[in-house]
Amino acid sequence: MSIVIAIIIFAVIILIHELGHFSAAKLFKMKVISFNLGMGPTLLKKRSGETLFQLKAVPFGGSCQLGEDEEETEEKDPRMFRNKPVWQRAIVIMAGAFMNIVLGFFLCLFIVNMNDSKMIDTVEIRGFREGAASNQQLQRGDKITHINGMRIFTWADISYQFYNTETRMSEDDNMAVFNFTVVRNGEKVQLQNVPFFAPLNEEGKRAIFLDFGIEWVDKTFFNVITRAAKETLTYSRLVIITLFDLIRGTYGLNDIAGPVGVVSAIGEVSAVGFAESTTEGIRTSLFMAALITVNVGIFNLLPIPALDGGRIVFFIIEAFRRKPVKAEIEGVIHLVGFAALMIFMLLITVLDIGKLIS
Repeated sequence: MSIVIAIIIFAVIILIHELGHFSAAKLFKMKVISFNLGMGPTLLKKRSGETLFQLKAVPFGGSCQLGEDEEETEEKDPRMFRNKPVWQRAIVIMAGAFMNIVLGFFLCLFIVNMNDSKMIDTVEIRGFREGAASNQQLQRGDKITHINGMRIFTWADISYQFYNTETRMSEDDNMAVFNFTVVRNGEKVQLQNVPFFAPLNEEGKRAIFLDFGIEWVDKTFFNVITRAAKETLTYSRLVIITLFDLIRGTYGLNDIAGPVGVVSAIGEVSAVGFAESTTEGIRTSLFMAALITVNVGIFNLLPIPALDGGRIVFFIIEAFRRKPVKAEIEGVIHLVGFAALMIFMLLITVLDIGKLIS
């Protein structure tokens, strides 16, 4: 069941992405050659008007073919993609990623409303646990805006700073320190080296004691919408932070997951959720879906050949040159980028399978 849920999540995310391209193309009256969901051999196909709709065997990936790499003069077919204004083409290409992020927002909205509680958490400090160290500088009622320079939107941002960043230690070997910016009595206050207990655990790693609790407030239409938007921002930024961590070498290839690894992760998380209750299983599955769809949206906007962001780069070049790059040249560059991306995905898939076997 968990695997089926994972495949459905992937299929919906891809479908929404490609529908973004398709809808924007139709809005600008562009010719859509084919709409494909999945990859590999074709299972089902149906032509509707000028567009061939196809369902492929492998439920990862998809495409909306607009003839981007075909040269056409206005006299031949003014509806072809390359004959449309550059701003329209840019919108069509960005529409897929935009729809993924919108889907992430609505999933976050649904998750927030699924909670049986009529309360919603904030980033305001409610109080301190017994034996707290951070109350030397933090106070009840402080609204956290930054930790170590990173903007704080949700509790997940606080957790990230405490458990996924390099720990700075104070002169006391059992104390970790963090820089906070808080709003106190309506004014921003900078707090340097706020201490938290961080003794070594049995594995030789620092176990940071997060010694404060956060305030909860009544749900309202406004703060539910705001919270869902903040969750979406948090997930979007997490993709970018992780990318920079990969470049810096914080994570290695073994820490990256491809489709097989992601399906496995969704399956594990969903199974744990459903073991607790049906509601919790649905909630955890939707959480993974929100995280992945935002990830897909942001990743697709990276300026890498074969991705939507790579095509945006060519639109920017065209806007400055006032003429497009030759279709053959752009096509070759995207082909090379696609081949490199497929090789990378194949490597990650092999590593994913190795992890499952081990």
